[in-house]
Amino acid sequence: MTVDVHQHLWTPGFTDALRRRTAPPRLDGWTLILDGEPAQEISPRDHDPTARRARNEGLELALVSLSSPLGVESLPPGEAWPIIDAYHEDALALPAPFGAWAATCLSEIDPARLAKTLGEGFAGLQVPATAVGTRAGLTALAPLLDVLTEHDRPLFVHPGPAAEPQGPAWWPAVVPYAQQMHAAWFAFAAFGRPRHPGLRVCFALLAGLAPLHTERLINRGGGGRGRVDPLTFVETSSYGPRAIDAVVRELGVDVVVNGSDQPYATAPDPALGDAARHAVAVTNPGRLLSGEESRK
Repeated sequence: MTVDVHQHLWTPGFTDALRRRTAPPRLDGWTLILDGEPAQEISPRDHDPTARRARNEGLELALVSLSSPLGVESLPPGEAWPIIDAYHEDALALPAPFGAWAATCLSEIDPARLAKTLGEGFAGLQVPATAVGTRAGLTALAPLLDVLTEHDRPLFVHPGPAAEPQGPAWWPAVVPYAQQMHAAWFAFAAFGRPRHPGLRVCFALLAGLAPLHTERLINRGGGGRGRVDPLTFVETSSYGPRAIDAVVRELGVDVVVNGSDQPYATAPDPALGDAARHAVAVTNPGRLLSGEESRK
């Protein structure tokens, strides 16, 4: 099954909810205003479902998700849920090949609500990396992660909001996003996996290249190589052949689990080049996933 696990598509109900806001995160027309990033113009064509379907030709499933860098999930419940509900309603109405990750309000942990949402057909739950980058964060989210395990649905960890505006326009995507993913990778390994041994989890952005720090982890007493976690996945986002090849070499080659290929494994993006395509399709197809990572 050919799947893209990482797309963002801003539908009318979702954009209307953002335009009704008077404080960040909000949209002024198609200008996105956030606390931690410079204002930026969003292209309406990038979020046109018809145009996106044409770009998704050949995919059997394209999973869209709420844009976690906006910070919607961390708003007070009265502000977060209307935007999340609008996103959910629009996402479920999208035609094939679209599917969707569920979203949740982090300031009001509601396992029953998540269970109901998953029952409506969502692939799993996306959370910002900022919510799972510490022991305390994973403890707070444990009831939601238990629901995912009970329903055999995966967790998708995506970058969250940048802390504060600084540097050039590319700064948030390159520095805080990667740092967040790096922290989430190691926090989940240390605190999340022991508490949730059956949970499938996928990290966007190659987990901020955190797997490449294994040598430092070993030297600091954090364990050694050879511990392949067949339920942990990484997604390529905007990385190319060099980063993908390095992560594949570090994570190792997976074995077939339960007699079948890993779920959500995807055909390689042809734009990645020969080395990366081989890495995704041949060397490690079980845990290395492709994603488009549309703007925001």
